[in-house]
Amino acid sequence: MVNSKRDKRVFFPTGEQYKFLLRAANKLRLSWPELAEKGGVHRRTLNDWKREKYSVPLRVVRILSRRANVSIPSNIEVKDRYWYTILGASAGAKAVLRKYGKIGGDPKYRKKKWYEWWEKIGKFNQSKYFLAKKIIIPKKNARLAEFVGIMIGDGGITKKQVIVSLNRKTEKEYSIFVKNLSKRLFGVNPSIYHKHESTIDIVVSRKELVAFCESIGLKIGNKLKQNLDIPRWIAQRKTFKISCIRGLIDTDGCIFNECHKINNRRYCYPRLAFTSASKQLRVSVFEILKGLGFTPRMRHNKDVQLENQEEIIKYFDSIGTDNPNHLKRLRSFLGGVGRGCPRQS
Repeated sequence: MVNSKRDKRVFFPTGEQYKFLLRAANKLRLSWPELAEKGGVHRRTLNDWKREKYSVPLRVVRILSRRANVSIPSNIEVKDRYWYTILGASAGAKAVLRKYGKIGGDPKYRKKKWYEWWEKIGKFNQSKYFLAKKIIIPKKNARLAEFVGIMIGDGGITKKQVIVSLNRKTEKEYSIFVKNLSKRLFGVNPSIYHKHESTIDIVVSRKELVAFCESIGLKIGNKLKQNLDIPRWIAQRKTFKISCIRGLIDTDGCIFNECHKINNRRYCYPRLAFTSASKQLRVSVFEILKGLGFTPRMRHNKDVQLENQEEIIKYFDSIGTDNPNHLKRLRSFLGGVGRGCPRQS
């Protein structure tokens, strides 16, 4: 299962990918962490496969099928890893051909004519199409702090766009929340894009929003290379910290059962884990949870975990969640325990 990034991908019908992995784990008598370790992949990768956030490489499916003696469903699809780029390129070429009657042209000539147009007409044109679209600039509040947590978790910023990428199958309801939150905060109506079967992107194309995000501590480009952490204005106020933690764990958090064998008996315990490759961010989340009365643990140099069942329930009762999938998983692992998820305003 190691070095499987270049493999073809297997697309199961909805819900079947998790069932296949579960059958393999049960046949091999391995817990999820043990299965990830045996396969040479990180637990986060396996969790993403379980949640059907990403498709599983074909070679991994074949290895699991052979080792666990589990049959591969007949109604799967096998595609190249970047299969969708072919569709996009083909559609783009057809559109250009319909519009211009040919593909390509002389780029130097086009650039020359554009500059001629710009000097004579373009730079004097005050049409609305040449003006940056405005957004509402919100005050620093709990809702904005939650948005920051979401962006630190599953967000990304380019020079022109603000993007949140979620699991299309398990986080569809949550994507509606993220879209509505952005609309309430900034007065914009985000676009929704489905890159492929497993991902949904909530996108706002506003340079002014990009500039505002920078002003409140978010980064353009690679977050990890730019000392990813919770902004100071959030860390200085309790209600902001609670909301930011909610956004972080709703996106980069996971509820799972950790299982152990003792004297041939299997014992499973619920865990709430926040995962990040940023050490500074993990430390900040650890300290905030500790300051809120929890007893978090650092695990595997990637996770901050709550490992006590009562504390996990306390987290969802006091901090809450806006991600319905988290609440469903909580109730499934705790047998329906959980008295609700009150919001902090």
